[in-house]
Amino acid sequence: MVEQVRYLVDGWGVGELVVDDGMLAWHELPSPGGTAAGTHPLVDRLRAYFQGKKDTFGDVELELAWCTAFQRAAVDVLRSIPYGETATYGEVAALAGHPNAQRAVGSVCAGNRFALFVPCHRVVAADGLGSYGSLGLGYKRRLLELEGVVL
Repeated sequence: MVEQVRYLVDGWGVGELVVDDGMLAWHELPSPGGTAAGTHPLVDRLRAYFQGKKDTFGDVELELAWCTAFQRAAVDVLRSIPYGETATYGEVAALAGHPNAQRAVGSVCAGNRFALFVPCHRVVAADGLGSYGSLGLGYKRRLLELEGVVL
């Protein structure tokens, strides 16, 4: 059974979850606009996170059948970056067993369908913040500030 839930987070907007047979298949971060609809146990945890409660979401099962071996290794490393800490694209690549594959890590982050659950916002460039897709650097900074990261 596929569940699609749109949830409201005060001060952030409306986000979206897609859960397929109990496994998270998609997560879209809250952004302005849209309307909330449906409910799921993860929604309370997400709202608490956006209010500053520490949560790694490490127990949430993700639908990763689409991943190559490298993508899976990168996802595993990304999920291990502690709340409130950052790693560079190069560090993630090395920890995933592929030194010098920082651009490939960037591609994994760019295609990440599990925002917060695979915390790409914690990945920074060697010389600065790096990018953050369609939501932009302001959103990435806001997430990092929420976790107490100062860059």
